[in-house]
Amino acid sequence: MPKHLSIVSPVYNAENIMLELVKQIEANVKSITSNYEIILVNDGSKDRSWQKIQELCANNKKVIGINLSRNFGQHNTITAGLEHARGEWVVVMDCDLQDRPEEIPVLYNKATEGYDVVLAQRVRRNDSWLKRSGSKLFYKLFAYLTDIPQDESVANFGIYNGKVIAAVLKMREQTRMFPTMVKWVGFKKTSVPVTHGSRFEGESTYNFRNLFKLAIDTILTYSDKPLRLIIRIGFAIAAISFLFALWILLRYLTGHIVVLGYASLMISIWFLAGIMIMILGLLGLYMGKMFDGIKNRPIYLVDEIVNEEG
Repeated sequence: MPKHLSIVSPVYNAENIMLELVKQIEANVKSITSNYEIILVNDGSKDRSWQKIQELCANNKKVIGINLSRNFGQHNTITAGLEHARGEWVVVMDCDLQDRPEEIPVLYNKATEGYDVVLAQRVRRNDSWLKRSGSKLFYKLFAYLTDIPQDESVANFGIYNGKVIAAVLKMREQTRMFPTMVKWVGFKKTSVPVTHGSRFEGESTYNFRNLFKLAIDTILTYSDKPLRLIIRIGFAIAAISFLFALWILLRYLTGHIVVLGYASLMISIWFLAGIMIMILGLLGLYMGKMFDGIKNRPIYLVDEIVNEEG
């Protein structure tokens, strides 16, 4: 049966947050509609998150629990939730309560003004300095490489019309970045300022290594500009090398050089070898991404679903 509103939240190691998350969501969405569903997708948590989700499902038929077969990553987990959502409108939010449920009515009211997508714009991020700095650097680099303006204050939290979600789900690439996919599909968008809450418990599982890997994967998936930059670097090196050769030849003809220097020769060899290795490595990364796409493996695998209607 279709729902008016679906709330999708990826879950990872959040066993002590689940009860409060559902409680706050229900307290705020009831002012919008009684025809809603809350979809909690467990992304291979190492704690008792799935057991907590099962308990919530047993006591509340509006809660749908999806347990993935292993950890597939946040954005693949969001895809799993979206593919099971039946709402005319879909809210995507993190489970740590930094995306505050009391902002859902604000997003919905703005959407009723005629927008297909309303994004939550975090006025002030309640994250560590390292995470804020890493995020800012990533979005600046991503904007440069894709030639598309990026807003670091916007993440997954927002409300999306069902037709937007349907368009996003048609994109089947293995490396997924939900905000970027939403931007790519178009439709009428806006944003509203929201308060970014503190984590209800614990610390973010996104460490520097995870963020760096996500950045590399996303850039390789959504941009070919690194390849074009390599061509420019190659032309620049060739031009400099040609001018340097002319200068060496001129000095040789005028008698200033009897034996070419060992140092300049070794520097040139090592410099060009480093550039060539870098180029081959970058090409290898792109070929690896192509290989992943050719395998056409599922984006996620579901182990168990609780409370899903037939």
